[in-house]
Amino acid sequence: MAYTQSTTFLSNSPRFPFASLPNPSLHPPSVTHLFFRPLRFKGVSVKPHTPLYSLKASMAETKNVAVDVFEKEDLAVALAKYVADLSNKFTAERGAFTVCLSGGSLINYLRKLLEPPYVDSLEWSKWHVFWLDERVVPKTHEDSNYKLAFDGLLSKVPIPPGNVYAINDALSAEGAADDYETCLRHLVKSNVILSSASGFPKFDLQLLGMGPDGHVASLFPGHPLLQENKKWVTFIKDSPKPPPERITFTFPVINSSAYAALVVTGSGKADAVHSVLRGSQNSVKLPAALVSPEGELKWFLDKGAASKL
Repeated sequence: MAYTQSTTFLSNSPRFPFASLPNPSLHPPSVTHLFFRPLRFKGVSVKPHTPLYSLKASMAETKNVAVDVFEKEDLAVALAKYVADLSNKFTAERGAFTVCLSGGSLINYLRKLLEPPYVDSLEWSKWHVFWLDERVVPKTHEDSNYKLAFDGLLSKVPIPPGNVYAINDALSAEGAADDYETCLRHLVKSNVILSSASGFPKFDLQLLGMGPDGHVASLFPGHPLLQENKKWVTFIKDSPKPPPERITFTFPVINSSAYAALVVTGSGKADAVHSVLRGSQNSVKLPAALVSPEGELKWFLDKGAASKL
């Protein structure tokens, strides 16, 4: 991906139809800002995004984190360019791009990938798509993250069906989690997914949303799963947000990624955004504050989500 970084700190496998690490740091990282150069897609110049503003955050460590605030439409444009840049980077470097999706409004903000210059220029055949979390419901169910992504994005681009890894919805929550982890282990062994130094799968990009309570994936505040540090994929049967049964990546997997983006919109999430980005070191950390990838973390906020910063 073509970018320059400032030095100023701003405090299926065939089996699937489509489908010990220290605890995460309790202190979120400090913030730098990434400036993207224009890229060209088949002779079309793509201007770098222009956020309304970038934020300083009260964060303790020195990892690469960017926090940008956009108008809603500009956020979708910036996110598309960000994903496209990373797709080009990884397909050029190793002939594959492993990207993980979550549910909610995130898919809607990826809609610009279906427009020029991206839709006809990206190497979709080299994409491998996974789910950070999934509701244990049939793939045709309205609550299914797979259905949301398939209807909103995946059915409209030429990603091979065998490169889309959905859960086995015929299994129980526990069985589906074990089955999905088996799938990931197979893909790590075959080098489709890279392996991190700690032995967890290292996805190229994790695209996360955040709930008003600060949850990410299906990792909720105060839940014991926040401390899971051995499993790659686990399950929850008592989700405070329906439906209650879900599978989810664990924090060691989320934090082994090369890049992660948190896409957060709406004033209803402003309190949680404030807690994560401005909270004191002694305050209780929300799950979103535990997102700390090996590589870079970028926050995409709209004005509503950033309204209390």
